[in-house]
Amino acid sequence: MLTRDYYFDLPEELIAQEPSEKRGEDRLLLLDRERGAFSDHMMRDFPSLITKPSVIVVNNSRVRKARVYGTSDTGGTVEFLFLSPESDGAWKCMATKTKRQRVGKRFSFADRNGNAVAEAVIVRENPDATRSLMFTSPIGESFFDSCGHVPLPPYIKREDSFSDETRYQTVYASRPGSVAAPTAGLHFTEALMAEVRDMGIPIYEVTLHVGAGTFLPVRTENVEDHHMHTEHYSIDPETADALNAAKSDGKRILAVGTTSVRTLESAADDRGRISRLEGDTDIFIRPGYSFRFVSDLLTNFHTPESTLLMLVSALAGKDLIFSAYSHAIESRYRFFSYGDAMFIRG
Repeated sequence: MLTRDYYFDLPEELIAQEPSEKRGEDRLLLLDRERGAFSDHMMRDFPSLITKPSVIVVNNSRVRKARVYGTSDTGGTVEFLFLSPESDGAWKCMATKTKRQRVGKRFSFADRNGNAVAEAVIVRENPDATRSLMFTSPIGESFFDSCGHVPLPPYIKREDSFSDETRYQTVYASRPGSVAAPTAGLHFTEALMAEVRDMGIPIYEVTLHVGAGTFLPVRTENVEDHHMHTEHYSIDPETADALNAAKSDGKRILAVGTTSVRTLESAADDRGRISRLEGDTDIFIRPGYSFRFVSDLLTNFHTPESTLLMLVSALAGKDLIFSAYSHAIESRYRFFSYGDAMFIRG
């Protein structure tokens, strides 16, 4: 399986640079695997398209304002993307001008008003080209709230704005830790979720903190040679019990977003039951993978040659996915994080 087999040509103007004017007012492409067909809808039609009986699973991870600018002890400005805390209290970060960021280099961080907030020093240069920053005093979410910026993906060619603080966040986000939004969930409004629940379709929450690797392209010629980044997930025991019962009762498991898929498939054992409630996963779902738990998927349109495109191809078949993508391009759907949605059903 070659990486180049997952390339497609996308006009740049179809890469959404802004969210829709109003949350939930997005287009929705329904891909019916059973019929091998697709049709055009709006996101407001989503509840009526769900196959009953189903349950829905969403990722409640909250995007941290993880892009922070530091001033070095020599006066230079360096952009850090804070990935995750480490066991010794340091923070693993990606940094601009990476080769210049050596152990012992010190940085100060200020809020938007220029007030000094924190100081840190690089204590490790990691094999994956990240750096570990140790702060003189422990930091929490208030540090990111006062000093950080929304970490928009690199294909959004603008600076973050105040509106991104809410629009690049799902309405049910509650557990901080992601450096990218689980973007399929951005289409949901409180009203839409209430409509789904009123239909007797429960919505369950799991957590997977999205890492920076979600933006990384596959750089190997052969797909099988690619190594996935690791992300941390967790599922509450009560949620696991409810989902296992739903699966046993023959209900369809509708995952919202590829992060929910990766969580459920990582947590499921060979019997198709959720048995691993927490862990770090580097699962690579690609054509040939046999799904253990997930039946249907609401997702966005993904970048060429990406692991996410390979995941949806594993679920729906590469030929059908590429036919649907060609239709979406011809029909001027909006692509990627702030773009339109696809519902893979059946």
